[in-house]
Amino acid sequence: MSRIVRNQDVLWREEEETRDQAQEGLAAGEDVENLGTSILFHNGKILSLNLLGTEIWKLCDGKTKDEVVAVIAEEFEAPTDQVDADVTAFLAELQREGFISYE
Repeated sequence: MSRIVRNQDVLWREEEETRDQAQEGLAAGEDVENLGTSILFHNGKILSLNLLGTEIWKLCDGKTKDEVVAVIAEEFEAPTDQVDADVTAFLAELQREGFISYE
């Protein structure tokens, strides 16, 4: 299966304070979907990622999609089929925008 790799030309930064707020909110059962925890910049494009997007992005280090899905499903205690659909859609967007590729 293909391995996912981040484009080395992408500049990115994780916002630790916002990440901590998102993790605390998630633990309290709050909706943290719109809280940006990292920023990606490449080729004139800026992408703000929420907690889930940031965690997926960090796993794009040579893992397969199935490996990413397994980690996210466990970490977020979510059903694998739902996580698979979300991860697949998100990775397709990242690939379309040139942020990741497959080896």
